[in-house]
Amino acid sequence: MLKLELRPQASEFWRYASPVLALLITVALGIGLFVLLGKDPLRGLQMFFWEPVKSAYALGELMVKATPLLVIALGLAVCFRSNVWNIGAEGQFVIGAVAAGGVALLADKEAGRWIVVVVVLAGVAGGMFWAGITAWLRDQFHANEILVSLMLVYVADMVLGYLVYGPWKDPAGYNFPQTKTFEAVTQIPRLMSGSRVSVGLILALTGVAAVWVFLFRTRSGFAQQVGGLAPSAARYAGFSSRKALWLALLTSGGAAGLAGALEVAGPIGQLTPYIPSGYGFAAIIVAYVGRLHPIGIVFSAILMSMFYIGGELAQSRMGLPKSITGVFQGLLLFSLLACDTLMAYRLRWQSGRA
Repeated sequence: MLKLELRPQASEFWRYASPVLALLITVALGIGLFVLLGKDPLRGLQMFFWEPVKSAYALGELMVKATPLLVIALGLAVCFRSNVWNIGAEGQFVIGAVAAGGVALLADKEAGRWIVVVVVLAGVAGGMFWAGITAWLRDQFHANEILVSLMLVYVADMVLGYLVYGPWKDPAGYNFPQTKTFEAVTQIPRLMSGSRVSVGLILALTGVAAVWVFLFRTRSGFAQQVGGLAPSAARYAGFSSRKALWLALLTSGGAAGLAGALEVAGPIGQLTPYIPSGYGFAAIIVAYVGRLHPIGIVFSAILMSMFYIGGELAQSRMGLPKSITGVFQGLLLFSLLACDTLMAYRLRWQSGRA
């Protein structure tokens, strides 16, 4: 029989091999799922792993999906490494989109191209404000940031719903709950014609470098990580836990708000009730599959984007339910949690007689 045996120290090999094994297990379980649903498993895998990368246009759409996931996950990585559990990035994403959309609605055709910068900064400020509520409640009243940030997601959804069904509703929109389409001057510039990829991708990749430098090359980043790993040691070294809390939540909230701004002023072009797309929750998986490391998060964001696009294609071409995307995301998360056991434990074969 197989037995789990505690390792003397955590395995560095399985730290990086675990996500790869988790992906292979997810693929195997996905094949079984397609068979149970009576669908061709090879065609199903093609929807998820080939169609999103088979052409230049498909790669562009993959980058469009990956950009918000990458931006949000980078902010969450700073939070989680600081032992601050921001589960409400989805709400910060929504409020960032609302703030950016509000600025975009104020612009007219005469506005200069500089208005794009204001739209993006408004999104960042909106996300930081929403995360700041969680930080303040945790700081002043020791409220649990997991519950507070999660509950604020539903408040953010209601704020968005109130605006698009009420004062911001487009009077010429045939009674649909949406704002008017933003003016062209407020749109995030695209990198090339014929593609929806915007300069948001450049901002996301710049964020990868910035987070890497912050975490691994600055004293503040070191303080954040020490506070997450050993709070007592951080206090002994004179690092402020209060400062770490605010820095972590404002950073992750600002990143989520930036992602919201890039979405509404980019591919979407207006506010609708469907702005909450689950990116804030999916980015949690992205951050952990990427091992909370900026470089790893790049690859995990691309993988999660393939799941999003593959799920949409499987829904339209194979008649599978919309929930198939969430199923694959959940399979990947639980497979990763199971495989992570191998970092602390090794499998040993033990004779049944013993």
